Amino acid sequence: MANARHIVKRRKAVTNIRKITKTMQLIATARFQQAFNRAMATKPYTKKITQLVSELAAAGGGQLDHPLMKKNETTKDVVLVLTSNRGLCGGYNAGLVRKAMEHLNRHTERNNEIHVVGKKGIAYFKFIGRKIGRAITSIDDRPRFEQVEPIATELMQRYEAGEIGNVYVVYMRFISTGRQVPEVMQLLPLTQDAIGVGDATAEPAGAQAEIQYDFSPEPVELLKKLLPQTVKVRLYQCFTDMAVSEQVARMVAMKAATDAAGDMIKSLSRQYNRARQTQITMELLDIVGGAEALK
Repeated sequence: MANARHIVKRRKAVTNIRKITKTMQLIATARFQQAFNRAMATKPYTKKITQLVSELAAAGGGQLDHPLMKKNETTKDVVLVLTSNRGLCGGYNAGLVRKAMEHLNRHTERNNEIHVVGKKGIAYFKFIGRKIGRAITSIDDRPRFEQVEPIATELMQRYEAGEIGNVYVVYMRFISTGRQVPEVMQLLPLTQDAIGVGDATAEPAGAQAEIQYDFSPEPVELLKKLLPQTVKVRLYQCFTDMAVSEQVARMVAMKAATDAAGDMIKSLSRQYNRARQTQITMELLDIVGGAEALK
């Protein structure tokens, strides 16, 4: 009966684990819906400010002259890697750090300064012995704009001062519930495509020409204020995509763990039934053998 007792204890432990993973799956599902709503709420603003900057650029004759669009000659780049603070989200963080390492290995001629958001990414780079220029753990899976704005402001100030040549953001882009892709986005310098000028998805030039604006102040002055805001909004969009993708990954991982625990419980139940049947058979044989011996 010792074997059957061991199976019962193991099945009870797996059942308790299944309850935990099921609960975590439900929590991740609720947090995913909240993160998804926040991400979708920011997209109209991002789209509109990009459209406005594009129209201002067109009204100004397409001659954009801003420090954030000028290429710096320095070889020092900043690579901002967005990872999670918590685990149990499958291969989410592994995909991000793999993408970051691919980018770093392709640009070995550059002096890359690594900034990492999230404890998992910080632990990984420390493990492989890569120096981290800045470690950020204060931003959780519910990022707020006031948390992201200082990061963007500092990077823009350093870029305008000529300290850094490029700023890249490695994040998990949320496409749909079933697809999230790790990407490397160039945050600085701003390109024509980044602000919507010459973008194939933007409205045709003819459609924009039909709209007449009276600008006060002039388009160039407006662009000086809107371009920094564009950088902040684009970076915040990366954080919101990261938050949604993390919850999706955790939801899928916990569902897989719950299903695996259910399959293990079924397998242990069959093993217990076989062990119990074997024990009963042995007891019956002992009884029959004893009865035969008394004859």
